Amino acid sequence: MKATITTLFAISLLIFSCNNISSENSKETVESTSIKTDHPQDHPMNEMDYLKTGKELALQTKASLAKYLVSALGENGSAGAVEFCNTKAIAITDSMSLALGAHIKRVSDQPRNPVNTANEAELAYIKKWKEAKVNGKDKAPIVTEIAGKMVGYYPIITNQMCMQCHGKPGIDINAATLKKIKQLYPADQAIGYAENEIRGIFVVDMNKQ
Repeated sequence: MKATITTLFAISLLIFSCNNISSENSKETVESTSIKTDHPQDHPMNEMDYLKTGKELALQTKASLAKYLVSALGENGSAGAVEFCNTKAIAITDSMSLALGAHIKRVSDQPRNPVNTANEAELAYIKKWKEAKVNGKDKAPIVTEIAGKMVGYYPIITNQMCMQCHGKPGIDINAATLKKIKQLYPADQAIGYAENEIRGIFVVDMNKQ
């Protein structure tokens, strides 16, 4: 049963729930990055190309995180998964940024780790996606140009497996896991979610081609 649950968890981590494209402007400053693509140099990339590329990079990062998270869940349960995220998740995301040639991060309006707190521009996108969901609509991922870079924003949607660490205490989150969360994240804001809610976003910062 544990193996089945962790396998489903890995698969569910790799799913984005939005399909359409929209674009908005922002004055946010981001750090310099590079991106590796197979796009022909004599045909400049358009917004749809960047949106697709950013999604692929975010998916690869999610897959890498899922691989290690599944191992932590299998060995030590959801409490072990919390400890893994505390010590390894940011380092793995940073290493994937380096390997993939783009700056990739996860942020939230209700972060578990304060390092993952969304900035003003990111909070605005999260708010719009949440409002869209309340109205029964799925808000599309977004790509926009910021300080000469192309930045993609991709919603992270909760599912059944997320509830083990981000659901309701005493219902979805067991006592051992809740204790570990409070121990490692005294300022935690990332509980109380239900399924199919926006947990945060992946932000992928790409060089223009």
